[in-house]
Amino acid sequence: MAIQEEVIYEGRIHPGDLITNTVLLVTVIWLPIWIGSLVRWIFVRYRFTNLRLSVEGGWMGRDRTDVTYKEIVEVKDVPASVVGGLFGYGTLLLVLKDGARLELKAVPKFREIADRIRERMVNAGPSTISNKTATKR
Repeated sequence: MAIQEEVIYEGRIHPGDLITNTVLLVTVIWLPIWIGSLVRWIFVRYRFTNLRLSVEGGWMGRDRTDVTYKEIVEVKDVPASVVGGLFGYGTLLLVLKDGARLELKAVPKFREIADRIRERMVNAGPSTISNKTATKR
């Protein structure tokens, strides 16, 4: 019996990140930030399913990170900027059991996805959520 994986979101970063940084490119100071957003747009792909989340990135998209919901201890969602808040994209910061942190930038529908991750964390069982995280809510 195979377990079916239901895709919640699969795709690139939100285009608003690249557009905002392109508009702000009129200042030369913004050039490194624009290059970073362009590289993210070209190479980073997110995939959120009912079982795990995957991030493909790195140079030429050769690196892949898979995280199951059992490994996540805490989720923080932050709007990317005022523009990000208006257009519904932001940053997700995931804290894992081993203390590692995974930062996902320019995630579309970031609040909805953060809520789904929290829901999956709770469904994975109480042993996966630390007392420190549970008392903060």
